Amino acid sequence: MPYPSTDALPASTTEPYVLVADDDAPTRCFLGDAFRQFGARVALAATGNEAQALTQNETFDLLVLDCRMPDAGAVEILTHLRNSPEAGSVWSPAVASSAELDAEAQQTLLAAGFHAVLPKPCSLRDLRNLLALATAGRRNLPVLDDGVALNTSGTPAVVQALRGLLRQELLAICQELDDLSTDTKALEARLHKLRSSCGFCGAASLSEHIVALQRHLKLEHRGAMLPLADFRRSVQQTIEALHVNGA
Repeated sequence: MPYPSTDALPASTTEPYVLVADDDAPTRCFLGDAFRQFGARVALAATGNEAQALTQNETFDLLVLDCRMPDAGAVEILTHLRNSPEAGSVWSPAVASSAELDAEAQQTLLAAGFHAVLPKPCSLRDLRNLLALATAGRRNLPVLDDGVALNTSGTPAVVQALRGLLRQELLAICQELDDLSTDTKALEARLHKLRSSCGFCGAASLSEHIVALQRHLKLEHRGAMLPLADFRRSVQQTIEALHVNGA
């Protein structure tokens, strides 16, 4: 059967659009059918070259890439994609999947830029939770929402002072995030505190990413399942926006 299948081509809908790339036909079928069951549209690829072509030409909400495929594996595909600014899926959330993943391999994949790692075999619950990555960035929330900040904090002077404190906190988190990712209790505590600060400062987009991290921690999808890449990027964007706004 050619890939992607014709029933998986994008349409003008609100369902998340997922690419499943895996050279194992039963795995590819299971993943594709499961994501469709959860309301996603799915394109399928059996080789790295097929996956690379699709990510160049299509805009996916989620990429699920097998680590070992003919032509190119997950790391090669993601590296090429992130260095292709004109690609349709250049910033799409990416998940690496593999049947052989120890803790060191998982951390290596996360460091390579994957949003999460999916051990195989996996459960339907795992796949349902991964779809949260596909929808997290679709609300297009502003980095800073001045209206929300003023409504919460009262005056421009108070907002400016609180945003200065938030920027200091985010700079510290940038330095500590790798260690925090291995200490779930410490991470949970920092996220709780940071979410409150974001609310007072109108940091809408970052607040959304904090909620995503908290949800994964609550579901005990720790370590390899933490969507750290998007969170880290959102922290950097918020720091830059706060600097521009004089915080």
